[in-house]
Amino acid sequence: MSVAMASPQPLLLRHLAKVAITLGIFLLLSPVSIMSAADDDISHHGSAPKSPSCDNTLRLVKVKIWVDGAEGSVLGGLTARFGGSLSTEAKDGARFPAVFTNPSNCCSNSSSKLSGFIALSIRGDCDFMTKAEFAESGGAAGLLVINDGEELLEMSCREDHVSNITIPIVMISKSGGGAIEKSMTSSKKVELLLYSPNRPIVDFSVVFLWLMAVGTIVCASLWSEFTGSKKNDERYNELSPKESSNAGTVQDDAEDEVVDISAKSAIVFVISASTFLVLLYLFMSSWFVWLLIVLFCIGGIEGMHSCIVALILRKWRNSGDKKVNLPLLGEISVLSIVVLLFCLVFSIVWAAKRKESYSWVGQDILGVCLMITILQLARLPNIKVATVLLCCAFIYDIFWVFLSPLIFHDSVMIAVARGDNSGGESIPMLLRVPRTFDPWGGYDMIGFGDILFPGLLVSFAFRYDKANKKGVLNGYFLWLTIGYGFGLFFTYLGLYLMNGHGQPALLYLVPCTLGFAVILGAARRELKHLWNYGEESSQSKENAVEA
Repeated sequence: MSVAMASPQPLLLRHLAKVAITLGIFLLLSPVSIMSAADDDISHHGSAPKSPSCDNTLRLVKVKIWVDGAEGSVLGGLTARFGGSLSTEAKDGARFPAVFTNPSNCCSNSSSKLSGFIALSIRGDCDFMTKAEFAESGGAAGLLVINDGEELLEMSCREDHVSNITIPIVMISKSGGGAIEKSMTSSKKVELLLYSPNRPIVDFSVVFLWLMAVGTIVCASLWSEFTGSKKNDERYNELSPKESSNAGTVQDDAEDEVVDISAKSAIVFVISASTFLVLLYLFMSSWFVWLLIVLFCIGGIEGMHSCIVALILRKWRNSGDKKVNLPLLGEISVLSIVVLLFCLVFSIVWAAKRKESYSWVGQDILGVCLMITILQLARLPNIKVATVLLCCAFIYDIFWVFLSPLIFHDSVMIAVARGDNSGGESIPMLLRVPRTFDPWGGYDMIGFGDILFPGLLVSFAFRYDKANKKGVLNGYFLWLTIGYGFGLFFTYLGLYLMNGHGQPALLYLVPCTLGFAVILGAARRELKHLWNYGEESSQSKENAVEA
């Protein structure tokens, strides 16, 4: 016993710190449990009412700019519910010089020559259709409406008015209009070409993101087997009495790092997540997102450090033998210090370069390592707790994506995931992959919660199969992994059927994992054992202690 208690405090503090940090990050992950086809503001629009005579499909528009014959930047825009259509290829479009209307709001006949020009007008003072009518009556080849903000709003007709506008009407952002105006005020000739390329039905990024999500869950479930971080029960049974006593202490230390989720804590967790989500929505700002970035980096460093050390020790088991004694931390291996410094530098570089086009790689690496570590530290004891947690998360996801607009006039989950009112900063707690073949760019994303919640159940299935000596086909792990893969597929299908509107992924994932586990368990007549798994043994241990 004296050997086991020689230096308990540093080890215990490390375990408690690891659990506290991980669960703290876990709480912050849940508000962004969302899958979205894009994270760019260019696809955002309002909810203006449609008239029966103006029901054009809203399409994203590219505005190519030439200044004095030299090709310049490309702006993004959004078509109106009325007006003419645009070509899908730049080669099929025509270049026209640009001119600002006079008055600039285009709410009356313009004194500027509009014939053969693309007219530019600021938003406000009259409805969009009035602006379009005056622009077309002046002979304009098209009308660009400059918004007073960076988002792109839906432009609709007046109520019960028949639209006969034939020129294309496009809205661009305030900054886009400012860039055009700056070039024009320099006495330079500015020409514009408008076209609206089609988006691919499926982008390669979807496949890559699917593989990452499924791979993370499989890797986390098999992690302890792959790294050999925990000895099996047979090994402990072979130890001598003296060794067995010490081994029990080692097992207890390992168990300090594991947190079993209870039904009560599952309910409290979802309520807390909802509260935090509302706070994010109401008080979203750049400093708030920066707080999340710092917490994400702390969790990412811990997760990455844990994964790298485990992999190194698997290959070179003696590499962690050299140790040093540090204040507060106690005895720690040199390997751990070196890896920690590497992870710290990696995280700082990602935070500094997070807005670069390649930053998604670092974010995904930190995120995957963090989720693997979380799934090692938090676990479901049985299907009963899994049912409580996943059903609460199921309702939570649906409510905050689809039903919250009834209260907040906006989808709270999507607004938070998109980073509205955050000063250009975005929530880091998600995996994202750039859309490779999409002319509009952007990212496909999946929230950590969409991996962690089902991942807890899949990890439980692996432990259950191993403890009950089940094979691959007559167990549950393989089938729940396949169910999760199909759930993600259905999520993407829903995403495209709803024209890219963000989807509550747990709407599809919970039935395909928890639902399948319950049906499979009932068919095998093992549902009762799955439901109460672990409770009988825990009760037996308590009775033995009392005796």
